Amino acid sequence: MAKRQAEEPLENVVAQNSPAMKKARIEDVMDESIIKNGNSLSASALGKVIRTPFVQDERNGYDILAAADIEEEELDEAAGSSELLDLDEDKSALTASTRQTAPLEGYTDLYLDTINRSLLDFDFEKLCSVTLSNINVYACLVCGKYYQGRGHKSHAYFHALEVGHHVYVNMETKKVYVLPEGYEVKSKSLEDIKFVVDPRLPKEEVLRLDKEKRTAWDLSGKNYTPGFVGMNNIKDNDYFNVVIHALAHVPPLRNFLMLEDLSGKAEIVQRFSTLVRKIWNPRAFKSHVSPHELLQEISLRSNKRFTLTQQSDPVDFLSWFLNNLHLALGGSKTKPGSSIVQKVFQGKLKVESQQITAKADAGDRLRFEEAAEVKAEISRFLMLTLDLPAAPLFQDEVDKNIIPQIPLITILSKYDGLRAQEHLSTRKRYRLLHPLPPYLLFHIKRFSSNKFVAERNPTIVTFPVRSLDMSPYVEPNPSIHSPGEPIWYDLVANITHEAIRSRDDSVEGEAVGRVWRVQVRDRSREEWKEVQDLFVERASVETLFTKESYLMVWERRREVKKRSAA
Repeated sequence: MAKRQAEEPLENVVAQNSPAMKKARIEDVMDESIIKNGNSLSASALGKVIRTPFVQDERNGYDILAAADIEEEELDEAAGSSELLDLDEDKSALTASTRQTAPLEGYTDLYLDTINRSLLDFDFEKLCSVTLSNINVYACLVCGKYYQGRGHKSHAYFHALEVGHHVYVNMETKKVYVLPEGYEVKSKSLEDIKFVVDPRLPKEEVLRLDKEKRTAWDLSGKNYTPGFVGMNNIKDNDYFNVVIHALAHVPPLRNFLMLEDLSGKAEIVQRFSTLVRKIWNPRAFKSHVSPHELLQEISLRSNKRFTLTQQSDPVDFLSWFLNNLHLALGGSKTKPGSSIVQKVFQGKLKVESQQITAKADAGDRLRFEEAAEVKAEISRFLMLTLDLPAAPLFQDEVDKNIIPQIPLITILSKYDGLRAQEHLSTRKRYRLLHPLPPYLLFHIKRFSSNKFVAERNPTIVTFPVRSLDMSPYVEPNPSIHSPGEPIWYDLVANITHEAIRSRDDSVEGEAVGRVWRVQVRDRSREEWKEVQDLFVERASVETLFTKESYLMVWERRREVKKRSAA
């Protein structure tokens, strides 16, 4: 079969352009438009362009050039909409728009009127309310919540956009920022908030805390005395509250925590320092403090031995706390006086021990003999334990329980070096040694337990508030203290115990609850105050000893040097 002849010569056909595919024409036009606008398209914008049914060829009767113009306009609109997407996802940090470094002129106090000081509580642990992270935490000054960071993807940034809370303070640097703009606010009207976050008094004011009578007012108009404020009992942490109050009224320890730079120390030291400074804060927003932040750290370090949900013994907690505070401050386990804790509370004690042996004589009777050798050793202490005599077992003639009383100097005779105490097969005698520490801690042992039952001794200990002479219980040392001269101590704090029954119809021997209170001396007014959790009231000096004293803090009176006659 003969081949069909071509209608035109091949030379004339080659000179013309062949028709392109639809897809190729779309890509060409789109690439030119992207290059022209200098923007990249997102996947959604690209899909919109591809789905646009404007591409037709001349065979269908459409104008290809007009279709290309329409396509270019839609690409421009798509490129403009892509600019509204998140810059952090579509662009690098270098090409993202910069945030404001300062407020616009005339808007320096923008959003500051939204700050709600009555909702601000900086006593709780600084954790982000979303991620529970303690890194780079900011506090919202409108609602009081904690959030992490202030960048474009931070929770504080989203909180500002979603809720409209715009003012935040960095809990570490104390700088205040406005979000989402991101600029720092430098206004003197915010100084009170920065002070409450981390209250720091100058040295001159700290040294006058015990000399000047001061009365402060919180935001609600309630007056309070700095240093004598209530402490929140979150659940069962009253044992913790009374110990912290007692330590906060030991001037050398208090001044050290308020004046020294402890930023490089352990977390337990920093949080204890912050809590003490808040107790003595004269410009607080509320008339009480919460120990939540320090309690969380103590619970962690003690492996949940001391928590806010379970009541513990104040003496056990104080012993643990002082030893851990000593080590956290860089103290040594062997070198005495290596921290402020040991310099304030540590003393020396001589213990003489003598073995007791039992022998049978010819009549088969036991005879106890003391060994001729007496061993003496020197030990150091932070706290002295005082033993109470056994409580009476019987009732009086009017069928009421007898509440016995005993003077403090009687139970202190344990340390006179003359009266011996028997411990199993050993007889021991105790004597204090010079120099006595500036502060003495007395633990009046009221509780004892065995395999069957736990007992409490309700004996009342009577004591003088001032002028307790400790010289009879110290071994004479003429090189340090003149023999016959008294060594006066004055009471600083007294932690008391009260047993309460959970029900009015509870039977004898049923488990009872414990309530802890602390009585502290106001040096500036020469009066006493009693603190139980959030309640602070004035206490009468004459009735301080009528409660069951459990832990006492005594301060050594400074000796006035006599001037020699000219």
